[in-house]
Amino acid sequence: MSTDLHTTMDPTKMGVGRSIAVLTSGGDAQGMNAAVRATVRVGLYTGAKVFFVHEGYQGLVDGGDHIRPATWESVSMMLQLGGTVIGSARCKDFMCREGRMKAACNLVKLGITNLCVIGGDGSLTGANQFRTDWSGLLADLVKDGKITQEEAKKSSHLNIVGMVGSIDNDFCGTDMTIGTDSALHRIIEVVDAITTTAQSHQRTFILEVMGRHCGYLALVSALSCGADWVFIPEMPPDDGWENHLCRRLADQRSRGSRLNVIIVAEGAITRDGKAITSDQIKKLVTERLGFDTRTTILGHVQRGGTPSAFDRVLGSRMGVEAVMALLEATPDTPACVVSLSGNQAVRLPLMECVQVTKDVTAAMASGRFEDAVKLRGKSFANNWNTYKLLAHINPPDVKSNINVAVMNIGAPCAGMNAAVRAAVRMGIIEGHSMFAVYEGFDGLAQGQIEPISWNTVSGWTGKGGSMLGTKRTLPGKLLEKITLNIAKFNIHALVIIGGFEAYVGGLELLQAREQYEELCIPFVVIPATVSNNVPGSDFSIGADTALNTITTTCDRIKQSAAGTKRRVFIVETMGGYCGYLATMAGLAAGADAAYIYEDKFSIKDLTANVAHLVQKMKTTVKRGLILRNENCNANYTTEFLFNLYSEEGKGIFDCRLNVLGHMQQGGTPTPFDRNFGTKMGAKSILWLTDKLKECCRHGRIFANTSNSACVLGMKKRGLTFQAIADLKDDTDFEHRIPKTQWWLKIRPIMKILAKYDIKLDTSEHVDMEHVLSKRGNHWK
Repeated sequence: MSTDLHTTMDPTKMGVGRSIAVLTSGGDAQGMNAAVRATVRVGLYTGAKVFFVHEGYQGLVDGGDHIRPATWESVSMMLQLGGTVIGSARCKDFMCREGRMKAACNLVKLGITNLCVIGGDGSLTGANQFRTDWSGLLADLVKDGKITQEEAKKSSHLNIVGMVGSIDNDFCGTDMTIGTDSALHRIIEVVDAITTTAQSHQRTFILEVMGRHCGYLALVSALSCGADWVFIPEMPPDDGWENHLCRRLADQRSRGSRLNVIIVAEGAITRDGKAITSDQIKKLVTERLGFDTRTTILGHVQRGGTPSAFDRVLGSRMGVEAVMALLEATPDTPACVVSLSGNQAVRLPLMECVQVTKDVTAAMASGRFEDAVKLRGKSFANNWNTYKLLAHINPPDVKSNINVAVMNIGAPCAGMNAAVRAAVRMGIIEGHSMFAVYEGFDGLAQGQIEPISWNTVSGWTGKGGSMLGTKRTLPGKLLEKITLNIAKFNIHALVIIGGFEAYVGGLELLQAREQYEELCIPFVVIPATVSNNVPGSDFSIGADTALNTITTTCDRIKQSAAGTKRRVFIVETMGGYCGYLATMAGLAAGADAAYIYEDKFSIKDLTANVAHLVQKMKTTVKRGLILRNENCNANYTTEFLFNLYSEEGKGIFDCRLNVLGHMQQGGTPTPFDRNFGTKMGAKSILWLTDKLKECCRHGRIFANTSNSACVLGMKKRGLTFQAIADLKDDTDFEHRIPKTQWWLKIRPIMKILAKYDIKLDTSEHVDMEHVLSKRGNHWK
């Protein structure tokens, strides 16, 4: 979350006397509306005038009714809509100087000197060209008598900020572009549906997904569904791939698989640059193997539908960052693009990002495919390397004589099975013998331990819940039995996948090492819980799926309220004492308030919230949404809130109560959770393999250092291993939450977007970074 350089400046006065225009350009992408909404509302919050530019650059050139003032209410009910409400169009006029002169004239007449562009690299390059030409355009307009010298002086400089809206995720410098996550949702929905019919008939399905120049959608889809093969433009298959593909498909069938899935990016090519089409692959599979084969081309389905919770939060955060960047810019600041790095919003020079994006295309055109993958960035390269490893189905001839056990602890959540599958398969690839522990620490104590094979975990990526079974029992009282079974089954390392109980259980195992030598083995805890409350990780597997469930439910609730008018919904979410789900769902669903344990509130706050809703009912937006984390306050219960709002709203609005309950733990995992679980599972085994080598003395494993028991988590910008012992100081054990939580810093965004008069924290400032140095980090 960026902030003002001048920390003494009141953020509600930063935009006074200034005007901001927002436009969407190029191909539409889900989440653009969230970015537009945030830009408008935060712009108004700073005191600036904000304008919509309808129909992209064409609207900028045509002017008139295409450039209209935006109001708070005009962006209501936009969050859940796909596409772009303000329209987008390809514009040839803007490509020539005459068109840009018309656009400049329209902006000058309205006093607009700040432009926020949401689009792909072509749209953002056009914005930069406009900014570069600005002073020359103004001089020509003055000369032609279209504007006065005074008008030109007032609008002497144009600030440009870009946000990348593109389902292809083809823009270098950002981990995710707006729309990519939603497009993955559409693809995975189709894959899941096709999988059931393919299994019924023992079919091979070829899915063609978008990505003319970028294979991100194809690659992550393949990781998320465990596809047998993926074709991407950045890394064409080796010569003779036809034989390799047919051999792999035949191997899968001989191992008992009833289906094959092949994912093809529309821009897939061979090493010599020739197109690889889905029809060509179908012909090959049918003729060589005689398999019943079907092709599905997804097309524009991927652009459509409701934006995912991730894209709404991403668009909202980027919109806030874009406004701040515009208002902080000086004439010397280069045009910037707001990007995502890990979980952080960052600013990068626009043209550096565009240049690196062009470098990728140039690398592919000249056959430098390894460079193309590296230029795409660390996230893309990690996905590619993980896919390559997990698609390998020939275990090594040399065994490691290492036994690794995998277990689930705590409440079940979507994505657990993806992590188990990746851990099991990566372990087999490393030459280890893999064991499944059923029913958590209870199962470890009772000897519910069995070997688990490559085929056993086939198809697990898309399954919700826990296939291994899971319980909340902690190991403390079972240590005697657990150590006996660790010795009996000769277990050398443990992968513990679960929530806060997994973390506490890991601590108990670590502390018991002094008493039991059998526990001197390396182990890793992978956070997996809808509550997202495990210390050592900004995200937990399962939280994204739960967040989407809550957001979708809130959309439906708001829709019903829109029909009846003057209705307020009180919705209770899960999360224990952790307010992550309530906060993020509040941001994604456009809630008026989200009550959480970490952000203390009093009866004064509650009455202020009621008063806020009373005022809201006087506008055209006659509905309200209040979220309450289940354990936010022992006295202000969900029922209390319902009674309070019902009483105070009498005659103005009526209330309805919804407790979402265990539906938040269920369902099929989202693409994010499948991908995240897969990468975490694979990475945990590679780390354990290295640790086992360190801890091996004379053929025996003896791990007694604190760094041989770690939590694997996402911290700011990457996956990192942190010693469990080091995380104790940052843990509130009574309330089962970390003491520091990154997402608390973005809570004010939700309140500002709901029109609360609060101050945005401007104590931190994120300087503009350089994509070239960032890219250097990605190459490591």
